[in-house]
Amino acid sequence: MRGVVLFILLGVAFVQRDGVQAYAGMTSALAEMIIPQKGEARGNQALTGVVNESLPDKLRQLWSFKAGDEIKASPVVSGNTVVVGCMDGYVYALDLNGKLLWKVNTGNGIEAPALILDNTVYVGNLTGILYALNLKDGKEKWQYKTDGQISGSANWWKLGNSIRILVGSYDYNLHCVDAATGKGLWKYESDNFINGAAACVNGIAIFGGCDGFLHVVDIASGKLSIKVDVATYVPGSTPTVNALSYVGDYDGGFSCVSITEKKIIWKYSNDKVQLPFVASAAVSGDRVVTGSRDKQVYCFGKTDGKLIWKYNTGEKVDASPLICQDKILIANMRGDLIILKLSDGKPVSIYELGTPVFSNPAVAGGQIFTGAGDGTLYCLGK
Repeated sequence: MRGVVLFILLGVAFVQRDGVQAYAGMTSALAEMIIPQKGEARGNQALTGVVNESLPDKLRQLWSFKAGDEIKASPVVSGNTVVVGCMDGYVYALDLNGKLLWKVNTGNGIEAPALILDNTVYVGNLTGILYALNLKDGKEKWQYKTDGQISGSANWWKLGNSIRILVGSYDYNLHCVDAATGKGLWKYESDNFINGAAACVNGIAIFGGCDGFLHVVDIASGKLSIKVDVATYVPGSTPTVNALSYVGDYDGGFSCVSITEKKIIWKYSNDKVQLPFVASAAVSGDRVVTGSRDKQVYCFGKTDGKLIWKYNTGEKVDASPLICQDKILIANMRGDLIILKLSDGKPVSIYELGTPVFSNPAVAGGQIFTGAGDGTLYCLGK
């Protein structure tokens, strides 16, 4: 087993799209918007970090909500509800005007974003407990206990008539849980901590771990299909498109791994500094975009690894980028929310929160929802 590293990963979060709801009896412009049942912070089960939302050219604060501690988890928007976990141990649910609908105390800090699926919130905490909560009122449906902290979001896959929830833990295991009952179905053991979410594509789960391998596991059986040696530690999630997985590592490398060829087909590292790629990448068209603790946002050719452009944010980037149509939304540890053009990396706008942003914002209905180091959930828009 390789050495152990103690660092926090910002997980990923997403929501199943299942139609559009209209809402009545609300008077504000924000509440009157029809918001689809979406809010995937990483876009889909493949974790590509792409959302079909437009970003405004200018941002202003619409409202804020003060929680009890730092917010390290990405917020998630489903219909008319914003859900976010906090390091105070609470899961908070707000309406689109920032009014608290409910909160649930899980007993320990939460840095993993929630998964919302079929009106159920699945969220893990640093005790290692995965909770299933009713989206409407926060009532608990079940708990599933792992033996280590949960730092990354759960993901899901449908097999037959049942839904399987997959979540990684610091007990070294990827856990597969029945969504309806919370019963454990199988565990796959890696050789070190698992920080990020597992991408779920074509019946397989793909994830990197602190053992430095990219693991590919059959979701039906929990058996290993392949694993590829990538680096020392993989802190983020691994978006996967057309059997290509994109992996940032703690040694300062960013790799494209072919699952079919079972090898790295290209790899980038900064010649001047080797600082970690903690953020999870976003993949759209022929491009892949990621951020690094060297302060840069990078855009590479998806298949050849050619550097297309890079942008210096002025501070280290741990939050994962979101691609929103022809723009990119990125946040850094100084608290800058930056909108860039996907084509050339030129800045469109910069909004200064003035407090660190650890995880990627959510975008829904043209609004941006982001948690921050000052314990505040912010809503920004036109």
